[in-house]
Amino acid sequence: MNAFNRLILLLFALLLLAVPVALLLVNYGVLPAETVARYTGYRAGLEALGGALRADLSSWQARLALGAAGVVLALLALVLLLRELTLGRRVARKTIIDDTPGAETAITARAVRALAESAAREAGAADASISLSGVRRYSVECRLDAPEGSNYTALASRARENIRKALESQRIPVRDVEVTVRGLAER
Repeated sequence: MNAFNRLILLLFALLLLAVPVALLLVNYGVLPAETVARYTGYRAGLEALGGALRADLSSWQARLALGAAGVVLALLALVLLLRELTLGRRVARKTIIDDTPGAETAITARAVRALAESAAREAGAADASISLSGVRRYSVECRLDAPEGSNYTALASRARENIRKALESQRIPVRDVEVTVRGLAER
């Protein structure tokens, strides 16, 4: 998703969050309705909706229903907002390997992960799981299980070198390779 689409979605999520919160604050008397109407003109918007909002909002049941709807809408907006903000490491979905016009070549993160896992197994790991991070150059984190009786340090070094060689031989940009041996493989 490009930056403009992300910006529009963030603004939409913020509006979805701000509008119900403001309406709840007006509904429960925290913000005076006259002051809010003076600056936003929200009463004109309510009147434009017509008969859909002609219900009596002074009863506690109506206030409870309106409050519940506002809370649900605010939670939905918060989920959309948190989903859009990337709080963890960013991972490129694909990396451009060759950008020569007419011969563009890209590789997906899934293919990079599979190549790194096979390189770790080739180094002697019983099982490997790979995590990728980075946008232009990958940082590779490999967690592997060692076969019984193996030297953990030597296995980690071989796996690191195999992963780096396998990725660089395919012209995949690598920033760093980190290998962690979790322990013995289960039988």
